[in-house]
Amino acid sequence: MNEYKYEEIYKGQIEEFTFDITEEKMKQFYSISGDSNPLHTDENYAKSKGYNEVVVYGLLTTSALSTLAGVYLPGKYSLIHSVEINYAKPVFISSSPLKIKGEVIDKDDRFSRITVKVNIFDKNGVKVCRGLMQIGVLH
Repeated sequence: MNEYKYEEIYKGQIEEFTFDITEEKMKQFYSISGDSNPLHTDENYAKSKGYNEVVVYGLLTTSALSTLAGVYLPGKYSLIHSVEINYAKPVFISSSPLKIKGEVIDKDDRFSRITVKVNIFDKNGVKVCRGLMQIGVLH
């Protein structure tokens, strides 16, 4: 786990890691969320809608952003203020592993807050998600 202090963080700083999507994580997310939409749970239904397999829950995919902030950027001293997400492409279990990438694009000294541009890519390098995070850096 990184322990970047606000003063150590700089514009252009990048952290990235991989995140596996598995059937077990899909089941766990269903158990936690109760989202029984057949697009996520029924392969035949997903195929009837034009997909080759079930679509991964969007919020399961973006749950890795918590890891980005809490473990990588800034790590131990993070407190997420906001997350703005755009889903560019559907994600499938076969898309795994995903690459999660965050880049600091701004710093707000008044609030010790960083703005991080986030991108999530599938195993083939296709961008499946993009967004912005506002993350406070605790003293």
